[in-house]
Amino acid sequence: MKKKFDRVYQFKITLKGVKPSIWRRIQIPETYTFGDLHIVIQNAMGWKNYHLHEFEMYHPLTGEKTRIGPPDEEDWFFKQEIVSEDKQKIANWFSMENRVSDYTYDFGDNWEHKIQLEKILPRDKNIEYPVCIAGKRACPPEDCGGIWGYEEFLETIGNPNHEEHEEMLEWIGGEFDPEHFDVNEVSF
Repeated sequence: MKKKFDRVYQFKITLKGVKPSIWRRIQIPETYTFGDLHIVIQNAMGWKNYHLHEFEMYHPLTGEKTRIGPPDEEDWFFKQEIVSEDKQKIANWFSMENRVSDYTYDFGDNWEHKIQLEKILPRDKNIEYPVCIAGKRACPPEDCGGIWGYEEFLETIGNPNHEEHEEMLEWIGGEFDPEHFDVNEVSF
């Protein structure tokens, strides 16, 4: 059963460190948790949810930077507790005064995203949420080596004379257009 909601949170998710910018604009119900937001980001960006992830955001009550992630996760190296994403509703954290969160996906490739709350809107009864309403550029492929690996990947597939050109095209499934993004291809 879906939870009733009256408000929708509109976020812009931007992949950090990549130029030109890769971003998505999404709208999600106020009842969503950070776990739900994670899945929406995966779908909107085009990631496959193969890797670990984590949010980092200022706690609205304490002002302390807080790590939010999968349930029962703990960072043993830094001895820091990670707050369970499945128990934290976005509406209790995000406000027009507390608008930004960091989101890291795949700690090996280290894809860092900026999540910014743009608006809190009344629900439109004619829209099925979540929804991706805009975006730019294709998401980098999984496991391509982070920002630097992605740059090398683009250089390789863009140069038919590169010794790894054919191998990279085969790895990606035949073709990859870094400029392609169609909001109608996003499904949740």
